Amino acid sequence: MVTIKQLEHTKSLTKSATPEQLKCSFLCFQGVKTLNYCLGNQSFFDNTSFVEPSGVPEDLSLLDALLLAQWEERMWRGCFRYDVTASEIKVISGGKKFLAQLNEKWIMDPFILNSIDQNEELLFCVTRSEKANSELIPSAAVPNDSILVIINANPIEYGHVFVVPCGSNRLYPDARSFEMIVRIAFEINNYSFRLFYDCSSPGASHVYFQACYFPDHLPVELMPIDTFFSDGQRGIYISTLIDYPIKTILFEYTHNNRIIMMEAISEICSSLREKNISYNLLISDCGKRIFLFLQKSAISGNLLAWECGGYFLFGSKYEFDQVTEEAIHKRLSAVSLNDEGFQVVKQLCCSIASKLAV
Repeated sequence: MVTIKQLEHTKSLTKSATPEQLKCSFLCFQGVKTLNYCLGNQSFFDNTSFVEPSGVPEDLSLLDALLLAQWEERMWRGCFRYDVTASEIKVISGGKKFLAQLNEKWIMDPFILNSIDQNEELLFCVTRSEKANSELIPSAAVPNDSILVIINANPIEYGHVFVVPCGSNRLYPDARSFEMIVRIAFEINNYSFRLFYDCSSPGASHVYFQACYFPDHLPVELMPIDTFFSDGQRGIYISTLIDYPIKTILFEYTHNNRIIMMEAISEICSSLREKNISYNLLISDCGKRIFLFLQKSAISGNLLAWECGGYFLFGSKYEFDQVTEEAIHKRLSAVSLNDEGFQVVKQLCCSIASKLAV
């Protein structure tokens, strides 16, 4: 029997770090100096200056170049446990085109912020700026409200990093964190770049995202959709995925309503947490598409966000060779929220989006 390499998430959503623990986790970075990427206040919010990312490889943005250069430099210094670029990847036969990676060395260690080697693992931080244009400061102290970008020593793909919002004492991503995370995706301006969030990460001491580069579309990104909430005037659209084994909601928006959408998603995630519904997020298309994967609960053996998106790791050659679309489909279906719960979440999305879009 083929099994998918993963760790069972046995923690309840309510057994995460306390706000006091979240605050203490960032004390180790006080006074630390690193590269600071300062987000300008014009390019993301000024509708007249907005230019859609082209996705052309030659259009390498400053933030994209910074992340790749810092990550590759750590790779040459031997900061990773293995060379993920040497891993074998295949498309699993079938209509969904699920992806499988053979990686016999991958393990999912709990991410503990205060155990990070600041010199080796911290790549840079992202913060806000009062200036119109974004800029890079070569060496500056880590601001209290910044986003830390830290290598993942057990990468699943090229450029794999932890993306950690500082200064928040919430147990879930708030609207400000979402806004900053989406801004990072926007400024990186690379359609290969994806961000992930797992609400029930085992052993997590605080909120964090993960990000890496995928050369091709993830299977979930190619699925047909059915839009159930549409505010064409404001450019906000909420849809379900058709014929996908795990219940999934897709949020899309135009550039001038991203703040409303971030507030809506934050409130939805807060409500899901209160209802003890486990969920994952995938941010793709330079921040313009956000997938919400809905799972039964945190005690049912959750999948990771990239697994929900159709990308699976296998720890043995036998499992890698034998995996079928049917096995993947069954694994996704097994953790999916049921139809009744899904209807409740859809109604919740409509209610919150309607309220904030007024």
